[in-house]
Amino acid sequence: MRHIISILLQNEAGALARVANLFSSRGYNIESLSVAPTHDETVSRLTLVTTGSDEVIDQITKQLAKLVDVVNIINMTKGDHIERELVLFKLQIDPDDKDELMNLVSKFGSRILDDHAGYFTVELLGGSGDIDQFVSELPARVEILTVVRSGAMAVARGAPLLTPD
Repeated sequence: MRHIISILLQNEAGALARVANLFSSRGYNIESLSVAPTHDETVSRLTLVTTGSDEVIDQITKQLAKLVDVVNIINMTKGDHIERELVLFKLQIDPDDKDELMNLVSKFGSRILDDHAGYFTVELLGGSGDIDQFVSELPARVEILTVVRSGAMAVARGAPLLTPD
């Protein structure tokens, strides 16, 4: 099962490496990773996506909580949350298919950032399902040249669940 884990950790050298090392030393893959400082410059929010059974993820969460750099941790998939990911596509398209692409861009609320001689850079913000759906609905003659994904970010609905203690 796919899990989104949100971690607040001290914004110090080596903190991210210790988290990543915990996963690699136990043979677990991190599918995506996003990290940036919060409004408190001493604390960063790390959001990672991994897969595993609930029991395995609970064990990993407990081990993460023991790391000295970790301030707080929550498995976002256990609660009501909003998930988003930013993706940039570099597409090559026949000019005859431009209208079909424009309709798809409009349908998904995405934007064309660059249109240059049959090459389009499209920006899409949405959940991972939205991104997969966009790709599946691309016209058959569109060639995907490049995909750049930010990785999932998530925040709890309503009152914040993850705050520095």
